[in-house]
Amino acid sequence: MGSTLGSVGLIRSAVVGVAAGAVATLAMDLVWYRRFRDGGGDASFSEWALTSSATSFDEAAAPAQVGTLVADTVGVVLPPSSIAAIGDVVHWATGTSWGAVGGVAAALTPVPPLAVGVATGAAAWATSYAALGAVGIYEPITSYDGETLWKDFSAHLVFGTTLGVALALALARGQR
Repeated sequence: MGSTLGSVGLIRSAVVGVAAGAVATLAMDLVWYRRFRDGGGDASFSEWALTSSATSFDEAAAPAQVGTLVADTVGVVLPPSSIAAIGDVVHWATGTSWGAVGGVAAALTPVPPLAVGVATGAAAWATSYAALGAVGIYEPITSYDGETLWKDFSAHLVFGTTLGVALALALARGQR
């Protein structure tokens, strides 16, 4: 698309990125779900994706903890019954937001969309450890073992690869 895009072109690229980010988030979820099933889990995909066994936000997955941190900052108290919903909203908002970043980057740079997607996935992974470590949701990255980091990074590479393919397809279609 090139760097001579006007604001409409950038908005379109961001919207395309949001849609690509949703596809990529689903792909990453499918990786995590497959790992859950391989580890003996027997819940259906929808049950796995839409529920949480956590009874407090302190023991909830990172997206739910981010959601409660934001809510607390603006003075909203979230009930524990909202853990799964808050986690899902933050998870999908994060994936689609990174998709928007990738969409705009693919439009502004001469780098192929696939490379932009993979780089976006890697950036999302690194940023999550930096940001979530800074607010105490994650431990410092150096406290995680290589297997844990690889599992998370490889899931983000699936996100990024899927994002890149979706961006390439959508942006190529938009140029016809």
